[in-house]
Amino acid sequence: MTELDQAWELALVEAKRRARAAGRADIADYLDLRAQNDLLRRTGIDWLTNTLISLAADANRAGAGISIEQADAHRFRRGSATMIGSKLILRRGVRALTVESGWPRTPRDGFVSGGGLAYATIKHFGRHRANAELLLAQSSNGVPQWLITERAGERSALTETQLRNHLSILLSEL
Repeated sequence: MTELDQAWELALVEAKRRARAAGRADIADYLDLRAQNDLLRRTGIDWLTNTLISLAADANRAGAGISIEQADAHRFRRGSATMIGSKLILRRGVRALTVESGWPRTPRDGFVSGGGLAYATIKHFGRHRANAELLLAQSSNGVPQWLITERAGERSALTETQLRNHLSILLSEL
């Protein structure tokens, strides 16, 4: 958890305390929901990032030579909204696989369109057709799940196998 996330958590806890003390159960309930959604968001983003890092580490043990860079409190645009989260870059020579993931933190940042909790992009330097846009949603059993959003509006679940395919593109020769 970054310092920004820790500060946000403390601010939410204090806001909930003040709302309850003022008899504003509606605000306290909203803040509880926000905290639950933030946990789902962090869990989904951690899975996405950690899975790719693990796959890159496995490839490196086989001699792939992938460098791994991470940045927290990363800002990126999605339409008119600003997402705040993490950035992961896997590099192999001049090739790069970049994953940006996050969600709007304040009302002025906008919102995640499409009914999702968070947004992510997978970008292949020099191979734009292989890029993917992801939406984090809550499944029917309450578990966060990344969905690949197709241009036609269709959505399908992101799997570890598909992440392996993205890594394979990074490792493939042109």
